[in-house]
Amino acid sequence: MLKTVAVMLFDDVALFELGVLAEVFGIDRVDDGVPAFDFRVCGLEAGKPLSARNGTLVIPPYDLVGLVGADLVAVPATRVRDYPREVLQALRQAAAGGATMLSVCSGVFVLGAAGLLDGRRCTAHWVNTEELAELYPDAKIDPDVLFVDDGDLISSAGTAAGIDACLHLVRRELGSAVATRIARRMVVPPQRDGGQQQYVDLPVPECSSESMQPVLTWMLENITVEHPVSSLARRAAMSDRTFARRFVAETGTTPHKWLSMQRVLHARSLLEQTDLSIESVATRSGFGTAALLRHHFRRVVGVAPQDYRRTFSST
Repeated sequence: MLKTVAVMLFDDVALFELGVLAEVFGIDRVDDGVPAFDFRVCGLEAGKPLSARNGTLVIPPYDLVGLVGADLVAVPATRVRDYPREVLQALRQAAAGGATMLSVCSGVFVLGAAGLLDGRRCTAHWVNTEELAELYPDAKIDPDVLFVDDGDLISSAGTAAGIDACLHLVRRELGSAVATRIARRMVVPPQRDGGQQQYVDLPVPECSSESMQPVLTWMLENITVEHPVSSLARRAAMSDRTFARRFVAETGTTPHKWLSMQRVLHARSLLEQTDLSIESVATRSGFGTAALLRHHFRRVVGVAPQDYRRTFSST
């Protein structure tokens, strides 16, 4: 049963992520049918002010003893990468004692430093996943999801994904009705669709070869046209085999995959900036049919085109 929640803070407190944990677990909502939580905000030293990113000071009322006996130990985001040994040991002891460990955004690095990610499934903000993999190669990182539930280890992606992870944990431990009551008071969806792929700034693949760049530019200017390798090779004045080899060497992918990605990027822009129908977006981005657009868009972005438009449309 989820009763006691301890939050472990460091200097450089991320106020939003701390606020997410406080909003879900630190507010008395007994009148709404939500069980009361024993909410403990902990630091290395009780009563010692910790700095936040905008000059605010946060004073934790508990020291590491506050982690003892907690059902849930949560670590919000932090840019700190040098953690006191006493804190890491306390986190290990809490995990060994049966606590569920929850990280919000870059808080997962703290759990990694404590040795709690080895062989475990986890995630982080998409800008941090490569660094996380380098530091903790034994972790099984999924970069595309909003959160990962690996039993007694729950990790969330960037910032607001912490809300998804917290509500998921409440739903898992206390039922959907309780999670929905909290979500309604927070005015957030009880469960979001899709993963964090839809929020990633997809880079446009570049090509450093002067001989290849005119071909790539021509492909983009004629994005609705099919481009067999043979015709592209003739335009580049190369044999089919040489062109295919040079293309992969310069772009890191095949002509077909490169063009598919460019079409997804173009479709994404149209969905954000126009009110064209999905069929028109499919035509203008070169996919031809809405079904084909949905297939490729979901594969790359993680959600359906219409769902993406609802979230990101500027029209």
